[in-house]
Amino acid sequence: MRVIGYLRVSTITQEHGLDAQRASITAEAKRRGWQVEWIEDAGKSGKDIDRPGITAALAMLKAREADALVVAKLDRLSRSLADFARLLESAAKQGWSVVALDLGIDTTTPTGKLVANVMAAVAQWERETIGLRTKEALAAAKAKGVHVGRPQGQDPAVVRRIRRWRKAGMTYRTIADRLNADAVVLPGGGAKWHPNSVRTICARMARI
Repeated sequence: MRVIGYLRVSTITQEHGLDAQRASITAEAKRRGWQVEWIEDAGKSGKDIDRPGITAALAMLKAREADALVVAKLDRLSRSLADFARLLESAAKQGWSVVALDLGIDTTTPTGKLVANVMAAVAQWERETIGLRTKEALAAAKAKGVHVGRPQGQDPAVVRRIRRWRKAGMTYRTIADRLNADAVVLPGGGAKWHPNSVRTICARMARI
């Protein structure tokens, strides 16, 4: 099986951390007969997945140039449960697997899939809770007479994020969930992003 061994450290002075991660993945690859292609993000935070290395890895997986994404520790991939759940969703739809050695997450096995599904369910609960809080906050603001504006166009930075995520293989729903989690305001001032909202912006980008 062809796998991407993904490595990450938060600062470039933590090179020993890359070596330790590489050693863990190498040992597992030898045991299971994997062919590993290495991708790393040195000096990159794990607060989100907007990183050059992981973006390249996701593009390779979408193109079926590899069969699985492997990390020594889950927090090397992402510290956000919501982001991890979105990666699992992309993996399921595109036909590749995710392996996090430290937590026994391995979607090539029934037990590993169970662990991943539990984490995805928790992330879904988290997203729904955030959505409810957002609606309540908007309602409270309106009750106090605060005007909730309706911007005429979307922030260019948000458009760039959407374009980058689509190129990485994220679905419209996954992008919408992420924008909601980040409390990004809709162009029309709505309370929540939906897949069709993202699709509309992508259609506009295609016409530019």
